[in-house]
Amino acid sequence: MLDPDAFLTELYAKVDDFDKTLPPDHPAPGLAPALARSEVVTLVIFAQWAQCASERAFYRYASRHLRSAFPHLPHRTQYNRQVRAVTPVLIAFWRALVPELRQPEDLYETLDATAVVVRDSHRRGTGWLAGQADIGFSNRLGWYEGFHLLISNQPSGVITGYGLAPASTKDQPLAESFLAARHTLTPRRACVGIQAAVPYLTDSGFEGVALHQHWQADYAAAVNTPPKRSAKKNWPKPWRKYLAGLRQIVETVNDKLLNAFGLSRERPHCLAGLLARLAAKVALHNFCIWLNRRFKRPHLAFADLVDW
Repeated sequence: MLDPDAFLTELYAKVDDFDKTLPPDHPAPGLAPALARSEVVTLVIFAQWAQCASERAFYRYASRHLRSAFPHLPHRTQYNRQVRAVTPVLIAFWRALVPELRQPEDLYETLDATAVVVRDSHRRGTGWLAGQADIGFSNRLGWYEGFHLLISNQPSGVITGYGLAPASTKDQPLAESFLAARHTLTPRRACVGIQAAVPYLTDSGFEGVALHQHWQADYAAAVNTPPKRSAKKNWPKPWRKYLAGLRQIVETVNDKLLNAFGLSRERPHCLAGLLARLAAKVALHNFCIWLNRRFKRPHLAFADLVDW
Protein backbone atom coordinates (compact mmCIF):
# COMPACT_ATOMS: atom_id res chain seq x y z
CA MET A 1 0.00 0.00 0.00
CA LEU A 2 1.28 3.46 -0.95
CA ASP A 3 0.55 6.81 0.59
CA PRO A 4 -0.86 9.42 -1.86
CA ASP A 5 2.51 11.15 -2.31
CA ALA A 6 4.27 7.88 -3.15
CA PHE A 7 1.54 6.92 -5.62
CA LEU A 8 1.74 10.37 -7.22
CA THR A 9 5.53 10.01 -7.54
CA GLU A 10 5.18 6.62 -9.24
CA LEU A 11 2.55 8.02 -11.58
CA TYR A 12 4.56 11.12 -12.45
CA ALA A 13 7.69 9.07 -13.19
CA LYS A 14 5.74 6.81 -15.57
CA VAL A 15 3.96 9.71 -17.27
CA ASP A 16 7.15 11.76 -17.63
CA ASP A 17 9.02 8.84 -19.21
CA PHE A 18 6.18 8.42 -21.68
CA ASP A 19 5.95 12.17 -22.37
CA LYS A 20 9.60 12.24 -23.40
CA THR A 21 8.75 9.89 -26.29
CA LEU A 22 6.22 12.38 -27.72
CA PRO A 23 6.88 15.37 -29.98
CA PRO A 24 7.05 18.67 -28.06
CA ASP A 25 3.97 20.85 -27.80
CA HIS A 26 3.46 23.45 -30.51
CA PRO A 27 3.82 26.88 -28.87
CA ALA A 28 0.49 28.69 -28.67
CA PRO A 29 0.02 32.47 -28.77
CA GLY A 30 0.11 34.22 -25.42
CA LEU A 31 1.75 33.29 -22.15
CA ALA A 32 3.36 29.89 -21.77
CA PRO A 33 1.34 27.32 -19.77
CA ALA A 34 2.06 27.30 -16.05
CA LEU A 35 2.38 23.50 -15.96
CA ALA A 36 4.34 21.19 -18.21
CA ARG A 37 2.34 18.70 -20.23
CA SER A 38 3.48 15.73 -18.13
CA GLU A 39 2.47 17.58 -14.95
CA VAL A 40 -1.05 18.21 -16.25
CA VAL A 41 -1.44 14.57 -17.33
CA THR A 42 -0.25 13.36 -13.92
CA LEU A 43 -2.60 15.64 -12.01
CA VAL A 44 -5.71 14.86 -14.05
CA ILE A 45 -5.11 11.10 -13.79
CA PHE A 46 -4.56 11.34 -10.03
CA ALA A 47 -7.73 13.45 -9.74
CA GLN A 48 -9.94 10.57 -10.92
CA TRP A 49 -9.85 8.70 -7.61
CA ALA A 50 -13.31 8.72 -6.05
CA GLN A 51 -11.83 10.43 -2.98
CA CYS A 52 -11.83 13.61 -5.09
CA ALA A 53 -15.57 14.22 -5.43
CA SER A 54 -15.29 16.80 -8.23
CA GLU A 55 -12.82 18.89 -10.23
CA ARG A 56 -13.32 21.72 -7.75
CA ALA A 57 -12.67 19.40 -4.79
CA PHE A 58 -9.48 18.08 -6.37
CA TYR A 59 -8.22 21.58 -7.07
CA ARG A 60 -8.71 22.45 -3.40
CA TYR A 61 -6.82 19.29 -2.43
CA ALA A 62 -3.99 20.08 -4.87
CA SER A 63 -3.76 23.67 -3.62
CA ARG A 64 -3.40 22.51 -0.02
CA HIS A 65 -1.32 19.36 -0.35
CA LEU A 66 0.50 19.31 -3.70
CA ARG A 67 2.00 22.80 -3.91
CA SER A 68 5.43 21.47 -2.98
CA ALA A 69 5.39 19.06 -5.94
CA PHE A 70 3.59 21.45 -8.33
CA PRO A 71 4.57 24.98 -7.22
CA HIS A 72 3.29 26.54 -10.45
CA LEU A 73 -0.27 25.24 -10.14
CA PRO A 74 -2.31 27.89 -12.00
CA HIS A 75 -5.78 29.26 -11.36
CA ARG A 76 -8.47 26.59 -11.63
CA THR A 77 -9.87 27.91 -14.93
CA GLN A 78 -6.44 27.80 -16.59
CA TYR A 79 -5.81 24.35 -15.15
CA ASN A 80 -9.13 23.11 -16.57
CA ARG A 81 -8.22 24.46 -20.02
CA GLN A 82 -4.90 22.62 -19.87
CA VAL A 83 -6.68 19.41 -18.84
CA ARG A 84 -8.93 19.51 -21.89
CA ALA A 85 -5.94 20.20 -24.14
CA VAL A 86 -4.10 17.02 -23.07
CA THR A 87 -6.93 14.58 -23.87
CA PRO A 88 -5.00 13.07 -26.83
CA VAL A 89 -1.97 12.57 -24.56
CA LEU A 90 -4.12 10.84 -21.93
CA ILE A 91 -5.41 8.45 -24.59
CA ALA A 92 -1.91 7.84 -25.93
CA PHE A 93 -0.65 7.13 -22.40
CA TRP A 94 -3.18 4.42 -21.54
CA ARG A 95 -2.81 2.91 -25.01
CA ALA A 96 0.96 2.70 -24.48
CA LEU A 97 0.36 0.65 -21.33
CA VAL A 98 -1.68 -2.00 -23.15
CA PRO A 99 1.26 -3.76 -24.89
CA GLU A 100 3.22 -3.72 -21.62
CA LEU A 101 0.35 -5.42 -19.83
CA ARG A 102 -0.50 -8.03 -22.47
CA GLN A 103 -0.23 -11.62 -21.25
CA PRO A 104 -0.02 -14.96 -23.14
CA GLU A 105 -3.39 -15.94 -21.67
CA ASP A 106 -5.15 -12.94 -23.24
CA LEU A 107 -6.91 -15.08 -25.85
CA TYR A 108 -10.03 -12.91 -26.18
CA GLU A 109 -11.46 -9.48 -25.41
CA THR A 110 -14.80 -8.81 -23.80
CA LEU A 111 -17.03 -6.16 -25.30
CA ASP A 112 -19.81 -4.62 -23.25
CA ALA A 113 -21.64 -1.34 -22.71
CA THR A 114 -22.65 0.51 -19.57
CA ALA A 115 -24.67 3.62 -18.74
CA VAL A 116 -23.02 6.96 -17.94
CA VAL A 117 -25.50 9.30 -16.25
CA VAL A 118 -25.03 13.05 -16.69
CA ARG A 119 -28.38 14.33 -15.41
CA ASP A 120 -31.58 13.19 -13.70
CA SER A 121 -33.83 12.00 -16.53
CA HIS A 122 -36.92 13.46 -14.79
CA ARG A 123 -35.60 17.02 -14.66
CA ARG A 124 -37.14 19.65 -16.89
CA GLY A 125 -35.21 21.55 -19.51
CA THR A 126 -32.44 20.43 -21.82
CA GLY A 127 -29.44 20.56 -19.48
CA TRP A 128 -25.83 21.33 -20.33
CA LEU A 129 -25.36 18.67 -23.04
CA ALA A 130 -28.44 19.26 -25.16
CA GLY A 131 -28.08 17.53 -28.53
CA GLN A 132 -25.28 15.30 -27.24
CA ALA A 133 -26.67 13.30 -24.30
CA ASP A 134 -30.20 11.86 -24.44
CA ILE A 135 -32.55 9.38 -22.75
CA GLY A 136 -31.80 5.65 -22.79
CA PHE A 137 -32.57 2.48 -20.85
CA SER A 138 -30.15 0.50 -18.72
CA ASN A 139 -30.80 -2.80 -16.95
CA ARG A 140 -28.77 -1.44 -14.06
CA LEU A 141 -30.50 1.95 -13.74
CA GLY A 142 -33.72 1.87 -15.73
CA TRP A 143 -34.37 5.05 -17.72
CA TYR A 144 -31.53 7.55 -17.52
CA GLU A 145 -30.13 10.61 -19.31
CA GLY A 146 -26.56 10.47 -20.48
CA PHE A 147 -24.33 8.34 -22.66
CA HIS A 148 -23.79 4.71 -23.64
CA LEU A 149 -20.17 3.69 -23.01
CA LEU A 150 -18.76 0.68 -24.87
CA ILE A 151 -15.60 -0.86 -23.39
CA SER A 152 -13.30 -3.58 -24.69
CA ASN A 153 -10.95 -5.23 -22.21
CA GLN A 154 -8.65 -8.20 -21.82
CA PRO A 155 -9.25 -11.10 -19.38
CA SER A 156 -6.85 -9.44 -16.92
CA GLY A 157 -9.03 -6.32 -16.86
CA VAL A 158 -6.79 -4.11 -19.01
CA ILE A 159 -8.94 -1.72 -21.06
CA THR A 160 -7.94 -1.78 -24.73
CA GLY A 161 -10.48 0.70 -26.11
CA TYR A 162 -13.77 2.46 -25.59
CA GLY A 163 -16.40 4.47 -27.43
CA LEU A 164 -19.09 6.88 -26.28
CA ALA A 165 -22.51 7.49 -27.82
CA PRO A 166 -25.85 9.01 -26.73
CA ALA A 167 -27.78 6.86 -24.27
CA SER A 168 -30.45 5.91 -26.83
CA THR A 169 -27.87 4.15 -29.03
CA LYS A 170 -28.36 0.38 -29.09
CA ASP A 171 -25.56 -2.11 -28.55
CA GLN A 172 -25.39 -3.31 -32.16
CA PRO A 173 -24.94 0.07 -33.92
CA LEU A 174 -22.54 1.12 -31.17
CA ALA A 175 -20.44 -2.00 -31.79
CA GLU A 176 -20.66 -1.39 -35.55
CA SER A 177 -19.13 2.08 -35.16
CA PHE A 178 -16.53 0.82 -32.67
CA LEU A 179 -15.31 -2.06 -34.84
CA ALA A 180 -15.32 0.09 -37.98
CA ALA A 181 -13.25 2.75 -36.18
CA ARG A 182 -10.77 0.10 -35.03
CA HIS A 183 -10.45 -1.22 -38.57
CA THR A 184 -9.64 2.22 -40.04
CA LEU A 185 -8.06 3.96 -37.08
CA THR A 186 -7.70 7.75 -37.25
CA PRO A 187 -6.24 10.17 -34.66
CA ARG A 188 -9.74 11.51 -33.86
CA ARG A 189 -10.87 7.99 -32.92
CA ALA A 190 -7.75 6.91 -31.06
CA CYS A 191 -9.79 6.01 -27.96
CA VAL A 192 -11.14 2.84 -29.64
CA GLY A 193 -7.67 1.30 -29.53
CA ILE A 194 -6.05 -1.00 -32.05
CA GLN A 195 -7.81 -3.82 -33.85
CA ALA A 196 -7.88 -6.99 -31.75
CA ALA A 197 -6.26 -10.11 -33.16
CA VAL A 198 -8.39 -12.28 -30.85
CA PRO A 199 -12.16 -12.92 -30.75
CA TYR A 200 -14.61 -10.72 -28.88
CA LEU A 201 -17.01 -12.16 -26.30
CA THR A 202 -20.30 -10.30 -25.89
CA ASP A 203 -23.76 -10.77 -24.41
CA SER A 204 -26.97 -11.30 -26.39
CA GLY A 205 -27.42 -7.57 -26.96
CA PHE A 206 -24.87 -7.89 -29.77
CA GLU A 207 -26.45 -10.92 -31.46
CA GLY A 208 -27.18 -11.26 -35.17
CA VAL A 209 -25.77 -13.87 -37.54
CA ALA A 210 -25.70 -11.53 -40.54
CA LEU A 211 -24.15 -8.79 -38.43
CA HIS A 212 -21.41 -11.10 -37.16
CA GLN A 213 -20.64 -12.23 -40.69
CA HIS A 214 -20.40 -8.59 -41.78
CA TRP A 215 -18.03 -7.73 -38.90
CA GLN A 216 -15.85 -10.75 -39.69
CA ALA A 217 -15.69 -10.06 -43.43
CA ASP A 218 -15.34 -6.27 -43.40
CA TYR A 219 -13.54 -5.56 -40.10
CA ALA A 220 -11.76 -8.90 -39.41
CA ALA A 221 -13.56 -8.96 -36.05
CA ALA A 222 -14.75 -12.35 -34.77
CA VAL A 223 -17.64 -11.75 -32.35
CA ASN A 224 -19.05 -14.60 -30.26
CA THR A 225 -22.49 -13.98 -28.80
CA PRO A 226 -24.95 -16.42 -27.24
CA PRO A 227 -28.43 -16.35 -28.80
CA LYS A 228 -31.31 -15.02 -26.75
CA ARG A 229 -33.01 -17.53 -24.50
CA SER A 230 -36.14 -17.34 -26.66
CA ALA A 231 -34.22 -18.41 -29.81
CA LYS A 232 -35.21 -21.69 -31.48
CA LYS A 233 -31.59 -22.84 -31.67
CA ASN A 234 -30.08 -22.06 -28.30
CA TRP A 235 -26.78 -22.95 -26.67
CA PRO A 236 -26.65 -25.67 -24.03
CA LYS A 237 -26.75 -24.30 -20.51
CA PRO A 238 -23.11 -25.31 -19.72
CA TRP A 239 -21.91 -23.27 -22.73
CA ARG A 240 -23.86 -20.20 -21.64
CA LYS A 241 -22.59 -20.56 -18.10
CA TYR A 242 -18.99 -20.92 -19.28
CA LEU A 243 -19.21 -17.81 -21.48
CA ALA A 244 -20.84 -15.84 -18.66
CA GLY A 245 -17.90 -16.79 -16.43
CA LEU A 246 -15.39 -15.56 -19.01
CA ARG A 247 -17.27 -12.28 -19.36
CA GLN A 248 -17.50 -11.64 -15.62
CA ILE A 249 -14.42 -9.44 -15.83
CA VAL A 250 -16.59 -6.84 -17.60
CA GLU A 251 -18.60 -6.22 -14.44
CA THR A 252 -15.42 -5.75 -12.41
CA VAL A 253 -13.98 -3.25 -14.90
CA ASN A 254 -17.23 -1.30 -15.05
CA ASP A 255 -17.35 -1.19 -11.25
CA LYS A 256 -13.83 0.28 -11.11
CA LEU A 257 -14.72 3.05 -13.55
CA LEU A 258 -18.12 3.82 -12.08
CA ASN A 259 -17.31 3.63 -8.37
CA ALA A 260 -13.56 3.58 -7.66
CA PHE A 261 -12.97 6.36 -10.21
CA GLY A 262 -16.25 8.23 -9.89
CA LEU A 263 -17.71 7.86 -13.37
CA SER A 264 -21.16 7.32 -11.85
CA ARG A 265 -21.00 10.80 -10.30
CA GLU A 266 -20.10 12.69 -13.47
CA ARG A 267 -22.33 15.72 -14.08
CA PRO A 268 -20.41 17.44 -16.89
CA HIS A 269 -21.13 20.89 -18.27
CA CYS A 270 -19.33 20.24 -21.58
CA LEU A 271 -18.52 17.16 -23.62
CA ALA A 272 -14.81 18.05 -23.88
CA GLY A 273 -14.46 17.92 -20.10
CA LEU A 274 -16.22 14.55 -19.90
CA LEU A 275 -14.01 13.09 -22.65
CA ALA A 276 -10.86 14.31 -20.89
CA ARG A 277 -11.90 12.82 -17.56
CA LEU A 278 -13.01 9.56 -19.18
CA ALA A 279 -9.60 9.20 -20.85
CA ALA A 280 -7.97 9.95 -17.48
CA LYS A 281 -10.09 7.30 -15.70
CA VAL A 282 -9.08 4.66 -18.25
CA ALA A 283 -5.44 5.77 -17.89
CA LEU A 284 -5.69 5.47 -14.09
CA HIS A 285 -7.29 2.03 -14.42
CA ASN A 286 -4.52 0.66 -16.65
CA PHE A 287 -1.80 2.36 -14.60
CA CYS A 288 -3.11 0.78 -11.38
CA ILE A 289 -2.92 -2.64 -13.04
CA TRP A 290 0.63 -1.84 -14.16
CA LEU A 291 1.58 -0.76 -10.63
CA ASN A 292 -0.04 -3.82 -9.03
CA ARG A 293 1.91 -6.10 -11.34
CA ARG A 294 5.11 -4.28 -10.44
CA PHE A 295 4.49 -4.91 -6.75
CA LYS A 296 3.25 -8.47 -7.44
CA ARG A 297 -0.23 -7.72 -6.17
CA PRO A 298 -3.59 -8.89 -7.63
CA HIS A 299 -4.20 -6.98 -10.85
CA LEU A 300 -7.48 -5.36 -9.82
CA ALA A 301 -6.77 -4.79 -6.12
CA PHE A 302 -7.33 -1.03 -6.29
CA ALA A 303 -9.16 -0.50 -2.99
CA ASP A 304 -6.05 -0.80 -0.81
CA LEU A 305 -3.48 0.45 -3.34
CA VAL A 306 -3.45 3.98 -1.89
CA ASP A 307 -3.60 4.62 1.84
CA TRP A 308 -5.82 7.69 1.93
